[in-house]
This record gives sequence, C-alpha cells and structure tokens, in this order.
Amino acid sequence: MSSNAKEKMLKRTAADILPGMTVNLGIGLPTEVLQYVVPGTPVCLHSENGIAGVGPVLSPDTADRNLIDAGGAYVSTIPGTAFFDSAVSFALVRSGRLDLTLLGAFEVAANGDLANWKIPGKFSPGMGGAIELAQKARRVGVIMMHTDRKGNPKILAQCTLPLTAKGHVKRIYTDMAVFDITAEGLHLREIAEGVGLAELRAATGAPFRIPDQDLPRF
Repeated sequence: MSSNAKEKMLKRTAADILPGMTVNLGIGLPTEVLQYVVPGTPVCLHSENGIAGVGPVLSPDTADRNLIDAGGAYVSTIPGTAFFDSAVSFALVRSGRLDLTLLGAFEVAANGDLANWKIPGKFSPGMGGAIELAQKARRVGVIMMHTDRKGNPKILAQCTLPLTAKGHVKRIYTDMAVFDITAEGLHLREIAEGVGLAELRAATGAPFRIPDQDLPRF
C-alpha cells in the first residue's frame, strides 16, 4: 500500500470520530487514526490499561516514560485526563460506555464476524482487550489493508481464523473502500480514488451490494 493510500484511509476513518464521542483505538493502524482527528475536536480517547483522555503521542525524548497506552506508545495528558485500574477500565468497556472502538483485523466476515488475535502456528501475545472491546462497544469499526501480503482477501464470506467476536463489526475501512455490514449483508459505501469496481470485487472475498447513486470517493 502506498503512503498516499494509507493516509487517505486514515483520514477517512478519522472523519467518523465525532465531537463528544468516547473512543478506543486498537493497536496498530487504529492508533494512527488519532493524528488525523481535527485538532481541538472534543473527543475522549480511552486506553484499556487505565486512561480516559489520552493526549497526543510523544517522542521518547519528550515523553514521561511512565505514561504509555495499551499499545506501549508514549502518550500525553490533556485537561481532564483520568487514570484508573484495569477493573474500572474494563467496567467502562463492559457497561457499554464506549461510543466507538476501532480495531485492526486479520479477517472480517460479511456478517460482521471478526478475527484479529490469533493465526494458528504463529506467536500471539494473547487475546488482550479486543474481545471485550469488539463485543461491548456501541459501535465497532475495523481498519485494515484490503488484502494480506500475498494479495489474499481479508474480507471474506466466512472467517477461517479463530474468532474474536461474532457479528459485531458495523463498518470496515480499507485502503480500497468503506463497507457497512447490515442485516442484508455487505454494502459498499465509498470507494478509494483510482480503484475500479472490478478491481475491488477481485480483491474482496464476499459479495457486496452497490448503491444506486454515485459512489463517494475518498
């Protein structure tokens, strides 16, 4: 994926983080979305290791080395930042107080199933907080490359890897398109500049519906 395509994907994802939301950003691509949220937008970022009100990521030279997010990045505070233990942090998650969580994925199925914690035969540090986040947030979005390094689709009719959550993903953001997952299946909402429908169909391992009106580009 080109740096330009990645930037467009991150910007498009950030556009769905709205004022007043409480949001959790998963490890990997989701954490990079933060740099594209409009500065000054009143959003509360939650990190499952016990922070609400996460500030910008800092370089090791300027950071407080004791202050990290769940992915190990050096973060900062903002006015109103709160700290708490893991029990309180996951109580916030389990009680449905997160408006949105953005997660990475190995695979997403057309019915909203998510696989993002384990590839059999490869090392995994564990399930982590993704299982709770994917099942309890009010809305779950996935941001990922459209295909894996071998060019295989990551959006499938059915996941082949161990599941993180069943049927909870509502929107998928990739470098090629934005899809919504509804009761009727996978719906194409937007398509990246320079990507054709035939190319998109070939890179997607599940059928999807196309709106009657012109598709927005990002």
